[in-house]
Amino acid sequence: MQTFKQPLSKETEADYLKKCKAGDLEARNILVEYNLRLVAHIVKKYNNFERDLDDLLSIGTIGLIKAINTYDIEKGNRLVTYASRCIENEILMMLRQERKHAKEFSLYEPIGTDKEGNEISLLDIVENDEKEILDQIILGDNIIELNHLLSTTLEPRELEVLSLRYGLQQIPPLTQREIATKLAISRSYVSRIEKKAIQKLQKSFNTLTT
Repeated sequence: MQTFKQPLSKETEADYLKKCKAGDLEARNILVEYNLRLVAHIVKKYNNFERDLDDLLSIGTIGLIKAINTYDIEKGNRLVTYASRCIENEILMMLRQERKHAKEFSLYEPIGTDKEGNEISLLDIVENDEKEILDQIILGDNIIELNHLLSTTLEPRELEVLSLRYGLQQIPPLTQREIATKLAISRSYVSRIEKKAIQKLQKSFNTLTT
């Protein structure tokens, strides 16, 4: 992957954002150029899909440009926070459009690989605390969204099963059989609860990111 420029300082970025808002296209292009590292960083999470990396970078750059064009400096958030969401949403929108069965997108479906080449899922992102600063920004957004969905979408028993199954509350994840023993229910019942809960989260998450 090509070498990207280091991010602008907060002050320099703010200056270019003001110029961009006033219609300065050169300022917008500079903001795009100095934030391509963010695009490349986010694109890495989707490199297991059968897409050319340059295509993903192009799609991500479109999201970056949209972010710069619609960013409101008065709201006080850093551009990188807002742009991260726009870039990821642009990529996800493209992937959903290309997939024949968009409903199959789920929290446990592989969305990329880590530095050791191991597959990672959205749940892994939430659980992984060894992130660089840009990952931490995205991680924070995902935690807020996931916690909101967990508390508003699931019934108490469904939340309990998922928490045990995936270690969502800083506890070691358990197998379905271990959960069944712990809760004094059958393994097949645990499986049904888990499947139903995942489907609920999947539906809510797809709605949230559309």
